[in-house]
Amino acid sequence: MACDQQSVPEADLNIQIDLNKKVGSMTPVWAWFGYDEPNYTYMKDGKKLLSEIPELSPVPVYVRAHNLLTTGDGTPALKWGSTNAYTEDDQGNPIYNWSIADSIFDIYIERGMRPLVEVGFMPEALSSKPQPYQHKWKPGAAYGDIYTGWAYPPNDYEKWGELVFQWVTHCVDRYGKEEVEKWYWEPWNEPNIGYWQGTTEEYIKLYDYSVEAAKRALPTIIFGGPHSTGPSWDEAEKFLRTFLDHVESGTNYVTGETGSPIDFIGFHAKGRPTLQGDSIILMNLGTQLRDISNGFEIVASYPALKELPIVIGESDPEGCAACSMSDYPANAYRNGTLYSSYTAAAFARKYKLADHFGINFKGAVTWVLSLKISHGTMVIVTWPPMAWINLF
Repeated sequence: MACDQQSVPEADLNIQIDLNKKVGSMTPVWAWFGYDEPNYTYMKDGKKLLSEIPELSPVPVYVRAHNLLTTGDGTPALKWGSTNAYTEDDQGNPIYNWSIADSIFDIYIERGMRPLVEVGFMPEALSSKPQPYQHKWKPGAAYGDIYTGWAYPPNDYEKWGELVFQWVTHCVDRYGKEEVEKWYWEPWNEPNIGYWQGTTEEYIKLYDYSVEAAKRALPTIIFGGPHSTGPSWDEAEKFLRTFLDHVESGTNYVTGETGSPIDFIGFHAKGRPTLQGDSIILMNLGTQLRDISNGFEIVASYPALKELPIVIGESDPEGCAACSMSDYPANAYRNGTLYSSYTAAAFARKYKLADHFGINFKGAVTWVLSLKISHGTMVIVTWPPMAWINLF
């Protein structure tokens, strides 16, 4: 049994619906998906799933994946992936190889999808602490075990900026300016926790070098961040505010001028299901909604930034797609209709919160693809975006 409450008192309800009353246009904020392991993209099941997803959506679907710059031979593993996009010769000169990254983006473009490009993680040759580099995490192990050499700041920010410039330039050459300027780009993932083994200021420096290089390659690029964790947590709120203060009025690490370009704002929002006894799962939807509410409220408090699009870069019932129910029993919610019901309920309230704070809610990424591709336990019929419309 799974439910949001331990007991629900019986009551007579009188529900009235006025179908002629319009609240506003329904922006398709649900058409955003993500996953950890990018190398599954071009495998049989990955291509199959990434064909089904856009067929369910009347608008282009955006896709976000980790590890697009991580060093390695392209062999996937849980919470791991690699493209070997950047290496160096014996003299420290950059060697760029876009073949694996291209094979990932090609799958998206062929299906009418668009990347939400996560510019990361740190190539081994650029990491300020490269060893150990690849983690060997397995379900049940300490989550912090994943934060190895790929999570560290660059040993050379100029080389990092040039890597971003070369990547954007290559994408424009391969896919065309009109296509790439529709994509969303952002550096890193959850830089306020272990994914970034540097300081807040070091992340801000990374952002400045990244956005400067990206806009030098394509002035019309859509670039933003910081995709930090849920801001209902004090430290996460502090990180988001520090970042927004910088892009608004800080000293730019590259140009020395005031502020830094930003085209959208991103943060994450997670729930926290818990197992009560042997069979009752409490989903705790309020935990996820508090992240969203606080994030919207923070952005709304910056008049100069309030109109920018907001993308919730990960918006899910909990935060570990690679954590199966055998090791994390509360995650059994994934194996039935509770997942889709919870998600529909969450999206309905995301719209309400966006209206309440008067912000520009662009999209919310759901990490459901990682469950299907890596575990094979999730069927896509539990996640049909268009089926929710009548629930709102």
